[in-house]
Amino acid sequence: MSKKVVAESPLQRNSLASLDQKLAMAKRCSHEGVVAGAKAAALATIATAIPTIASARMLPWARMNPTAQALIISTAAGAAYFIVADKTVLATARKNSFKSPSSN
Repeated sequence: MSKKVVAESPLQRNSLASLDQKLAMAKRCSHEGVVAGAKAAALATIATAIPTIASARMLPWARMNPTAQALIISTAAGAAYFIVADKTVLATARKNSFKSPSSN
């Protein structure tokens, strides 16, 4: 069995390089989104945990079990993560879509 040797056209080579470039840019965009989302989740956890735990300790009408407290805190952290990560990925993709391929 012989292997077929097919000459690549310049258009095919450019499209493969362009695909690699697009994949690298997508990876970078998603990494920026993950980092920004993690920062927002950490901030939301602290911002939600302090008043939730304080109100459960001090106010008699706000008494709740630890599971409810954890649910409130984790819901806020999860929402913050996904909202900020999504907005960051979209903003980065929008910013990169206006760049010409030769400027990267």
